[in-house]
Amino acid sequence: MKAFIATKYGPPEVLQLQNVPTPVPGDTDLLIKIHATTVTSGDWRLRSLEVPTGFGFMSRLIFGFSKPRKPILGMELAGTVEAVGTAVTTFSVGDAVFAFSDARMGAHAEYIVMPADGVVAHKPVNLSFEEAAALSFGGTTALQFFQRGKLQPGEHVLVNGASGGVGTAAVQLAKHFGAIVTGVCSTSNVEMVKAIGADAVIDYTQTDVTKSGETYDVLVDTAGTLPFSRSKNLLKEGGRLLLVLGTLPNMLQVPWVSLTTNKKVIAGPASAKAEDLRFLAELAEAGAFTPVIDRRYPFEELIEAHRYVDQGHKKGNVVVTLVA
Repeated sequence: MKAFIATKYGPPEVLQLQNVPTPVPGDTDLLIKIHATTVTSGDWRLRSLEVPTGFGFMSRLIFGFSKPRKPILGMELAGTVEAVGTAVTTFSVGDAVFAFSDARMGAHAEYIVMPADGVVAHKPVNLSFEEAAALSFGGTTALQFFQRGKLQPGEHVLVNGASGGVGTAAVQLAKHFGAIVTGVCSTSNVEMVKAIGADAVIDYTQTDVTKSGETYDVLVDTAGTLPFSRSKNLLKEGGRLLLVLGTLPNMLQVPWVSLTTNKKVIAGPASAKAEDLRFLAELAEAGAFTPVIDRRYPFEELIEAHRYVDQGHKKGNVVVTLVA
């Protein structure tokens, strides 16, 4: 099969299109023919090793010192089941599915093996493979943080970085859970963030959100620009900062905030589950959650997709198509 291999850490040019053996599923696995995948901010960070302050050595320890230990990047995918292991009963050959491989990666290829009891679900019938491929990363991250932050109906939520992959998911999911949502984004994205359900939008190029005078029950920081030191006055009494992106010093501050204030900082990686995908699929089929797609690239132009994501201005998701 064809796959893009990350030969070392660095710019998009470290990726090489190569022919590699097609993986073979075990007794409890699925072999999935990938129709569409994505390039996420996570793929960018794993390829470039540009990580938040304090996580450089830890990232090399986990992902590989001189080059990625898992050379085929890509975390999101949608496709069809090509083969199933002898012990698999939940999926059949020909099923349309979507999946999130997370740290296993491997989605920037024509085929992938996933455990049948892993983070895999049947594709929503009303979504294309391209749309379904973009459900997982932003959707599961936002969902997990809202669950950990115990978001309640009627609460006021501020989503910082509302136009990104996680941000666009957070806006839609917060609205589904009955929250009143304000998004923060740049001028060019204001109308899009309104269109996906935000009740109000703050253009950060025109207004410093920390000086807006408004307060919120929940603040979702997907951009890493509103750590507790900057955002504490934006939080109501009992408010929660959901720190999707933060530095190691930000993380180390979490226990101190809980001990010295009546506010909370919730941080740390999200851990997706198959039930999260099934929940997102139900929302998608009900029309309550639709992934925002900025650009689409053919598989052969995956390096160009990485270059675009590297610019840091994508709106929602960048999709790569293998099967038209």
